[in-house]
Amino acid sequence: MKDTNAGSAKAETTKAGMRVSPLAGFSFEKFDFTTVDGSLEAMLKAGVHFGHLKSRLHPRMSDFVFLTRQNINIIDLEKTREYLNRATEFLVSVVKSGKPIIFVGMKKHTHLLVQSLAERLGEPYVIDRWLGGTLTNYSVIRGRTSYLRDTEDKLEKGEFQMYTKFERQRKMEEVERLEKRMGGIKNMREMPGAIVIADGKEAKIVIREAHATGIPVVAVIDTNADPSSVEYPIPGNDDALSSLRYLLGSIGRSVSSAKVGPTAAPKQK
Repeated sequence: MKDTNAGSAKAETTKAGMRVSPLAGFSFEKFDFTTVDGSLEAMLKAGVHFGHLKSRLHPRMSDFVFLTRQNINIIDLEKTREYLNRATEFLVSVVKSGKPIIFVGMKKHTHLLVQSLAERLGEPYVIDRWLGGTLTNYSVIRGRTSYLRDTEDKLEKGEFQMYTKFERQRKMEEVERLEKRMGGIKNMREMPGAIVIADGKEAKIVIREAHATGIPVVAVIDTNADPSSVEYPIPGNDDALSSLRYLLGSIGRSVSSAKVGPTAAPKQK
């Protein structure tokens, strides 16, 4: 069972298995990246600093813990800002290289955030379940996504009207299955230059495939996870929606700025 966060983060979600409040009506389409405040106060307000119980601290996260309060590890936000800047600088370089960035969210409460942000940025995404071989067997995955795009196009144009009603129904069911499994990556035409994970501890299979294919990973790492498992860890609370919105919003601002402007987004201050 998970331990309970404190402060503002506790109002949105807990680490005790309690229900996470839904993001009804939330959309990154309405989220102005330019309003992301890079101050320590903003991170504090978002609950980025709340970790897990002291007893669940991963040994390699000890350098990122500022103190322990009421048996809860408190993350050093100076280091969060430092590592967030490092990660966004890397992602800006990926954008400039022209390669896609896959956004990943495994936990249920990350799904809407990750999908909304990726769609806003025009980048691929995977939520809930990672399809094994997405990276290590990419040629096969690319063939399936190409088939999905072509079939959806034919359905939209009515090219299956010559089929029987039963055959059309089967085809539509096939498309629905494929869309659910790989809809977020169906427009990815090449291997990504980076992967951004909202909840690093939950995405071990993703990290393994990334390492096997040499693709760098940016991930939010809570105090119960191993920061050395990824190239660009961002120490922070991966349970509170406010924290994830802050961290993903900061990443989104940098990526968006790199896409539309001649220079990278400024560092957090």
